[in-house]
Amino acid sequence: MFRGVSTLSLDAKGRLAMPARYREQLQACCAAHLVVTIDTDRCLLIYPEPNWREIERKLEKLPSFNPTARKLQRLYIGHAHDVDMDSQGRVQLPPELRQFAQLDKRVALIGQSNKFELWDEDTWVARRDQWLNEEDLAELESSPEFASLSI
Repeated sequence: MFRGVSTLSLDAKGRLAMPARYREQLQACCAAHLVVTIDTDRCLLIYPEPNWREIERKLEKLPSFNPTARKLQRLYIGHAHDVDMDSQGRVQLPPELRQFAQLDKRVALIGQSNKFELWDEDTWVARRDQWLNEEDLAELESSPEFASLSI
C-alpha cells in the first residue's frame, strides 16, 4: 500500500531515490523489480512488477479491433520499461520517459495504493491546486459512485 506525497530530486543521471519507507516493501513484494510507463496526465506510473502484470493482462484482453483499446495498449504497454531498484534504492528512469513527463530535477512521487505517480514538482503543485479549485463537491455527492464515500 503506497500513499502520500514525497518531493524528491533526480540525480544528474536521471535516477530517482525511492523513499526509504517504501524500499523494504518493494524488495519484499517484487524483489525491487518495477515497471515504469506513461500516463495520459503527462506523468509517469511506477508499478511493482506483479501489480503491473495485472494491468497488462487487462489491457491485453481488450478487443484489438477497438480503436480506443488499441490506443491504450500502445500508450501503456508500448511505453512500459522494466527497471530495478539498485542497492541504494535508486531507479534509473529512461530518458524518453523523463522527457515525456518533463522531469528535470525536482519531482513529486505520489502514492496511489498499488502504484506511484511521478510528476514534475511544479506541474504537480499546479494540477493539484487546479483540481482543488475546480471540484464541485456537491456534484460528487450526487454521483452514485460516491454516494457512500465518507472522508
